[in-house]
Amino acid sequence: MNNCYQELVTTLKENQDAVMMSTYPLMKNEKIVKELIDLNRKEDSSSVFREKLKRVIERKRPDFYIKEDGTQVLLEPFFPESRMIVLGGGTISESLVKYASEIGFKVIVFDDRISFANKERFPAAHEVLCESYEKLTETLHLTEHDFIVIVTRGHQYDMACLKQVIGIKPRYLGMIGSKRRVRGIKEQMIQEGYSEELLEKMCSPIGFNIGGITPSEIAISIIAQIIALRRLGTTNMVLAASALKNVDYSDMDDMVLQKIASGNEKRMAIVTVTKTKGSTPRGAGAKMLVWPDGKTLGSIGGGCSEGEVILASRNLLDEGSFMTLQVDMTGDVAADEGMVCGGIMDVLIETYPN
Repeated sequence: MNNCYQELVTTLKENQDAVMMSTYPLMKNEKIVKELIDLNRKEDSSSVFREKLKRVIERKRPDFYIKEDGTQVLLEPFFPESRMIVLGGGTISESLVKYASEIGFKVIVFDDRISFANKERFPAAHEVLCESYEKLTETLHLTEHDFIVIVTRGHQYDMACLKQVIGIKPRYLGMIGSKRRVRGIKEQMIQEGYSEELLEKMCSPIGFNIGGITPSEIAISIIAQIIALRRLGTTNMVLAASALKNVDYSDMDDMVLQKIASGNEKRMAIVTVTKTKGSTPRGAGAKMLVWPDGKTLGSIGGGCSEGEVILASRNLLDEGSFMTLQVDMTGDVAADEGMVCGGIMDVLIETYPN
């Protein structure tokens, strides 16, 4: 059987965006059809579909809708795993790498000193590279999806890194330094012909101004700024305080995706959060796997809401096909469970393989 999820994982490893389309038939005894959409193809489908495809890519969250004939369709966007590139292996980086890995980043540390660029110093890092900063882009392939943090030991090394990454237009670019030092670097680079517009978009001085002094506190301020970008769409501390809209990538767990793609699992239920409203523990795109014996992988938030979905998933495995479920955390049950969320989640449950 063709495993569409294997193809998806391969696409993501090649650092390409992807959209999976799942079509759920009117008759429950018919097969659920899954396919990856070729994003490079000149679409020959309807303008309505093209608009929906554009929307899920821009919003970076799934869209579950019903066609005119009653068929239900789920469009899910997927993006390469978020990487944080930490340039510099000093004391701030030690805390930064630890915190970044804990919030789901694949962290790569780059330093030109072997005593600082080693796995013993950065056990949480996915990879630690030791090479001259001048050879950064020769050694490491950087993309617009990356979050790049420049925290080297001196402004000459900061500038060497900045000159190589500024034109890549990474999703996040921050550089440590005082306002005076940063201003001097910008002025020199502008004189050398680098884009003033791109330099002004860089977060520098880096991090939110929370009064941090110690390396750990500074690392936390940087992480806070990056979380604000991922979740609220801004690196501005004032705007983040009043931001309401979540613009994060699909809230997908990589380990869940890898498990589905392995093709070694027996029949299971795939649970997908397709839409959220208000305050919910997980965002749209979050997935959880449920097996007949009640074993699970991943989470849609825990508590009574997850228990309800697990029970429904196990029942569905006996019957087959798919179902939708709305989990309301605004009522008395949520309050009795001590849940801090008060929103609504729309959930799709499907058996796999079907």
